[in-house]
Amino acid sequence: MQELKYITIISKGKKIVLGMDSILYVLMQGKKAEIHLYGGQMYETRMKLCELEEQLGEGFIKVHRGCLVSAMAIHDITDCINLSNGERLEYTIRKKKQIIEQFHERQKCIVSNFARDGIPETEEEYKKYYGSFDYLPFAFTDIEMIFNDESHAVDWIFRYGNHALAKLEKMPLERLIGNSFGSLFQNMDSKWLRSYERATLYGETLEIIDYSPEIDTYLKVICFPTFKGHCGCILFDISDIRFMKNSTDAEKALLLYFGQMPETDV
Repeated sequence: MQELKYITIISKGKKIVLGMDSILYVLMQGKKAEIHLYGGQMYETRMKLCELEEQLGEGFIKVHRGCLVSAMAIHDITDCINLSNGERLEYTIRKKKQIIEQFHERQKCIVSNFARDGIPETEEEYKKYYGSFDYLPFAFTDIEMIFNDESHAVDWIFRYGNHALAKLEKMPLERLIGNSFGSLFQNMDSKWLRSYERATLYGETLEIIDYSPEIDTYLKVICFPTFKGHCGCILFDISDIRFMKNSTDAEKALLLYFGQMPETDV
């Protein structure tokens, strides 16, 4: 396991220790640096960007003279830096090629460091590992991502699936397991691929609610990292789910869930 790295800052007179893997980006505002973390937390500190750049190291990319971005946090680069949490950052357009090259190099390092240690090697080993999932009342699969030479995810292979998955995918497990999604479904929608790539590379837990043209079903999918280079997916046919409002807190819980929690008086 890779050793966690930390930096120490002074924010509002307090010493704060931050794990580098929790930092999304650093943005200079005058003489202060804003350090933005996963989960929306932000710390201000009076440090120069060059000091932070030296401490944070090669895992961060300088996208303009006042901003450092964690390569782990980048989903892709278009007219903006698109982060895995949905935020968008501006960058120096004339350095687009250089920034993309740095991002791709970092992504290649992530993929190349995927170790096989602890990962089941055969179908039987996957069955043994996930044996307790066989008869769950919802679909579950462990998938291994397939990357091209540029380290972009292009497909995935079903390594384990339970009986509910076969029913949902309308295909026997014997045909699913060990085969790639693209070889089984010619109309593969890339929206699933992008989310599974994020879970695999950046350790995110994501929920997708969307239509699957492959099986003509509206799905709710929760994906999360499992083994290196893999992610697990829990899948539901939305028509089988009913929402129960059991208390006055249910509406607040839904607002929080969708990132719209209103401020409350203290």
